[in-house]
Amino acid sequence: MPTTPKSLFWTRTDTAGAEHVVIDDAHGLTAHGTLVAIDPIPYSCRYQLAAGQDWTAIRLEVEAEGAGWSRSVRLERTGDGWRVRTGEEGDLDAALRAAGHTPAGLPGTEAPDRLADAFDVDLSGSPLFNTLPVRRLNMNRAPADQARRVIAAWVLVPSLAVVPAEQVYTSLGPGRVRFASDTFTADLAVDPDGFVVRYPGLAERVDAG
Repeated sequence: MPTTPKSLFWTRTDTAGAEHVVIDDAHGLTAHGTLVAIDPIPYSCRYQLAAGQDWTAIRLEVEAEGAGWSRSVRLERTGDGWRVRTGEEGDLDAALRAAGHTPAGLPGTEAPDRLADAFDVDLSGSPLFNTLPVRRLNMNRAPADQARRVIAAWVLVPSLAVVPAEQVYTSLGPGRVRFASDTFTADLAVDPDGFVVRYPGLAERVDAG
């Protein structure tokens, strides 16, 4: 059974970094968390997430910051899609170019209508956000080999650009769910409440005690 509140912590396995989040999942989900990583450049990222009792995403606020730059994006569900608002200070693209990386472009999206079919939101580098479709579709308890397709409003970090992403979740039996998007696939280990324990190639959860 869900308990409230709870604290989850993951260490990154693809780069130096971590995520810590405090959640209340008694009636849907409210969460506030922080990610830190050094790839493609060192940054910290803070977010606040809200989902309804059916685990459909309602609102996501994200702030990312590094040396000489900061960005923010707010996604809020409306009657016919998503309202997207952004903010920016400093020059992330200059920091990326100085580190030998391709510029990130602008935060947010120029075409919010493309997000109209998204019932989920996703934040790159965060295992928490996989829980939204897992719980909404009951994939952690579904019969093996049952697959469900979703569209997520995917927020890229550190750019905070927002793009629609087609994702497929497939139940592999108790505690195991396959995640696929484009050519990427990962078999996730999840706990009975649908929160990720191990995300191969991205992160592993560290439990207290």
